[in-house]
Amino acid sequence: MNYTEALDYIHHINWRFCNPGLGRTQELCEKLGNPERKLRFVHVAGTNGKGSFCAMLESILRAAGYKTGLYTSPFIRRFNERMQINGLPISNEELAKITEYVKPFADSMEETPTEFELVTAIAFEYFQRNNCDVVVLETGLGGRLDSTNVISSPLLSVITGIAFDHTALLGNTMQAIAAEKAGIIKPERPCLFGGENGSAYRTVRSIAYLKKSPVYTVDRSTLHTREMTLDGTTFDYEELTALKIPLLGSYQPINASTVLTAVKLLQKEGLEISEDAIRQGLSTVAWPARFELISRDPVILYDGGHNPQGIAAAVKSIQTYFPEQTVNLLSGVMADKGYDEMIEKLKSVTNHVYTVCPGNNRALSAEDYAKDFTAHGISAQAYADIREAVRTAVQDSREQNRPLICLGSLYMYNDVTDAIKAELSLL
Repeated sequence: MNYTEALDYIHHINWRFCNPGLGRTQELCEKLGNPERKLRFVHVAGTNGKGSFCAMLESILRAAGYKTGLYTSPFIRRFNERMQINGLPISNEELAKITEYVKPFADSMEETPTEFELVTAIAFEYFQRNNCDVVVLETGLGGRLDSTNVISSPLLSVITGIAFDHTALLGNTMQAIAAEKAGIIKPERPCLFGGENGSAYRTVRSIAYLKKSPVYTVDRSTLHTREMTLDGTTFDYEELTALKIPLLGSYQPINASTVLTAVKLLQKEGLEISEDAIRQGLSTVAWPARFELISRDPVILYDGGHNPQGIAAAVKSIQTYFPEQTVNLLSGVMADKGYDEMIEKLKSVTNHVYTVCPGNNRALSAEDYAKDFTAHGISAQAYADIREAVRTAVQDSREQNRPLICLGSLYMYNDVTDAIKAELSLL
């Protein structure tokens, strides 16, 4: 099996419809000899912020000298990004080799695994074969029934925060969603809650209590942002001063405070993480598509905010970095998101919107999206072609000396950033 064949098997096998549950992943892992039982995990769930959290924590652990695994979703540019060791994506050759090994076990199952279940098993096998010291493991959706939840005794379970998203699957109340996320809490193992919603926290705490699991929260009373520019952020947290992160976004110091609290809990679990490792890990972390600076002339940023809480965070970032002007938006979203609420949040910071349709069958059409912006009193124009939208948006923003924010689904990241680079090369 070569790389192309491996990806074709992962993406295009006609999996039968499966009911939610951990049984298929457990069965597949058992057939593989339970590679996950030979690994140590930090298990991470949450509505927003979990990707940035995972990236920062992995970078710190790597700086501390640990051989790290990182499992995230979705990928931004290449599938290989979903499973990394020491910051490097799995190679084409190793992905093909492990997929070929896993395939007959998956095919032999009476109820074949879903794509995400298969990929999770492949990742476990990859991390175990390479003897990773610690794996930072991000859930795909929810927590309780997420295939990553087959792990039994993590070093730490982390719930970064809880908001309304995927309500059809997770529930339409804060308590219901929190209960699904809190499903990753394991008996007598510590849990960290990084959110600020009281109702969600009470649900998490009650579930932790039943499992005899200590639950910790993040004290942000000592979090102080010193400087926030397009070059990065400098902040203080507890006894650590002048910490630097290159990640942009007003929310990143908040994410970092959750990471730093997690580091203290991991130190209690016996991990040796020095202050130098913390500083080095934070200062060198990379995580694309989260208020990522794409260009300085004109200023262009990409943010993958795709639900009301994510959009609210993006609006706050826009107000922080560009307090005296409105911005142009290039945006596309999925039709199943609460985009009417998102549009209303964007109203105060937006000059003009260039709407596009991300390459996904769940995407909202550019025309319908533009009509909704117009209905909210925001100037908008739909574009059938992303390259044309980018060309117009970049030229207009440069002429107006106005920042351009590319906002919405990660499914359009490649097309948009490639078009931006092509357009800038012509200017």
